[in-house]
Amino acid sequence: MATYLITGANRGIGYEYCRQLQARGENVIAVCRNVSDELKELGVQIEAGIDITSDASVTQLRDRLQQMPIDVLINNAAIVERITLENLDFDSIRRQFEVNALGALRVTHTLLPHLKAGSKVVMMTSRMGSIGDNTSGGSYGYRMSKTALSMAGKSLAHDLKPMGIAVAILHPGLVQTRMTNFSASGITPEVSVQGLLARINELSLDNTGTFWHSNGEVLPW
Repeated sequence: MATYLITGANRGIGYEYCRQLQARGENVIAVCRNVSDELKELGVQIEAGIDITSDASVTQLRDRLQQMPIDVLINNAAIVERITLENLDFDSIRRQFEVNALGALRVTHTLLPHLKAGSKVVMMTSRMGSIGDNTSGGSYGYRMSKTALSMAGKSLAHDLKPMGIAVAILHPGLVQTRMTNFSASGITPEVSVQGLLARINELSLDNTGTFWHSNGEVLPW
């Protein structure tokens, strides 16, 4: 049994991570701001009321965990707000940076004492943060924040490697969740998380810092 901590665990991909991991017998710590009924029904450890944009809140999470070691830290919490050049909203862009990029870095840095040699860190980024793959423009806040998140993941991969901690930078695919308005062309959260967990299982110090699609494809930066 390994201990997995997942942020943004109350719905969507975060909830599905919790569901699949709990089903295979892992120790799951579900971190969220607000608890959903479906998350409560899983019977996992829930740490609610955590705002990853707040230093004090994330420190509170660390204190609640006491000395509990974490085998896999999954930085999943994210927001998306559709920003085009015509309706550019800098407050929205800042919010997305705070949650999507700085929040994940804050959680990882604060919880470093709970990681050990052999632990893994997952940054749930997006193909929309790929500069090489951007062929349509738009989505300024989301694209920019996810690019920043991927860069944070790459730097962490270098900085944590001497400690024996590997980092994966993962794109879940187009998934049928609230964030994508349950896109009919997307895959189910179940299929996405099956692929994501396969990538996490494959993660090692030899391939740390890789930017993967959930299906195993290595994505362009």
